[in-house]
Amino acid sequence: MMNIFVVAINQLSDIAIDKVNKPNLPLVSGDISIGEAIAIAVISTLTSLAMGVMLRSPPLVIALILRCILGAAYSIDLPLLRWKASPLMAAVAIVIGTGINNVLPYFLHVQKYVLGRPVVFTKPLLFAVAFSAIFSIVLSFLKDIPDVEGDKKSGIRTLPVILGKERVLSMSTGILLMAYASAALAGVFSPILLCKLVTMIGHSVLGFILWSKAQTVDLSNAKSTYSFFIFIFQLYYTEFFLMHFVR
Repeated sequence: MMNIFVVAINQLSDIAIDKVNKPNLPLVSGDISIGEAIAIAVISTLTSLAMGVMLRSPPLVIALILRCILGAAYSIDLPLLRWKASPLMAAVAIVIGTGINNVLPYFLHVQKYVLGRPVVFTKPLLFAVAFSAIFSIVLSFLKDIPDVEGDKKSGIRTLPVILGKERVLSMSTGILLMAYASAALAGVFSPILLCKLVTMIGHSVLGFILWSKAQTVDLSNAKSTYSFFIFIFQLYYTEFFLMHFVR
């Protein structure tokens, strides 16, 4: 539910930019009104926080509040906010909000408040947090490639605007390939044969697919760059399966 707030507040803050980059979005196209979008943002926030409180889980409540604050800071155009205009602050918001915040609080919630077990920071957990953070960094870079034209007109200096689409694509792909290589190497030292094979082969295959897909991206075509961005999200969620085999 809190992600609905994040999306709603982003679209409310980016109406001018989205008229150029994403004219089919519901707010820009007129499918919903500004009042309806504000209502969606408020209701989703209150509902999300209420669910966290009802579950009596401090980690969940903290995670939801943090997600709300980071989502607002990323999008809202006020002094010291609008972090999306800064590549560094945008990366910080996404790494904390999407990477670390998507893994650690939920682990703490299940471990302590669902299973009633003592909290132990295991190797798979640390791997999950690290890999999620890396993916979040890459996603924070790639998400702005399809939006370069609108960002330039609005004076938003994202990384693709500063460095160019080609360099950002190359850098992002390189970061993920190094992460996959490191994960495959970690599998070599796994004491369990099945975990060793799945970790090594799985990450090697995904790395090869990533490299192959990156060669086909047409940076002059917004649909192609957006499709690659969605593909990285698919790799990200695939990793939630593979990380169970890291030992």
